[in-house]
Amino acid sequence: MTKSNTFIYPAKWNANASTGVRLACELRIRIISGVIQQGSVLSENKLAAEFEVSRSPIREALKILASENIIRLERMGAVVVGLSDQDIKEIYDVRLLIETFVYERILKIDTSELVRELSKIREMMEVAIKYKDADEFSYQDVLFHETIIRSIDHSYILLIWNNTKPVMESLILLSMRMRIEEKSDDFLRILKNHEIYINAIETKDREIMIQALHQNFEDVQGTVDDLWMSQQMLTTEREQ
Repeated sequence: MTKSNTFIYPAKWNANASTGVRLACELRIRIISGVIQQGSVLSENKLAAEFEVSRSPIREALKILASENIIRLERMGAVVVGLSDQDIKEIYDVRLLIETFVYERILKIDTSELVRELSKIREMMEVAIKYKDADEFSYQDVLFHETIIRSIDHSYILLIWNNTKPVMESLILLSMRMRIEEKSDDFLRILKNHEIYINAIETKDREIMIQALHQNFEDVQGTVDDLWMSQQMLTTEREQ
């Protein structure tokens, strides 16, 4: 793909993916951030010209986004549906259901190795805060929760996670980029909450896990607000 475009999605997150998947990641975050607005028509030919690729990876990207219900496929392109506040809340509902189920399974397994892995990821999150690296913090945040989910070795739970992860990680990334300058104290709060997660898994204490889950998912409204602010900033940048 051409390097002349201003890419929003971190290139290192999908460096080994196919061109179609990389395009889907970029188009997805442009749609969620509001750079590509609801109702916009996406033309295969125009996208191919913009990204300097053939129409084949464009078709692959559009099929991926259509499966996530953020675009509607049309002849030779698509129409942007986008995400509503309700869509975002429902995505987090699914994540809460997954993590609640996973924790019940974690109660029955040896978690010593999992605790070590999560502690290392939390340390990386702490380093990211030190360097004000919102992208790295977001990556480690998603990895933290994915590591918990993978620990129970449940193929269908992982399938649901993988289906919701692309949109969710874009939401988290945009939210963290917004907060890094304006709400930096939030990062320390999020870090503390991940420490509570680790403690709950290590001690297998349901009350501690309920505390961690509630604190984590009460942050959804903050994510919606951050997304709205991010859309305003990106729109302003395009107009300058």
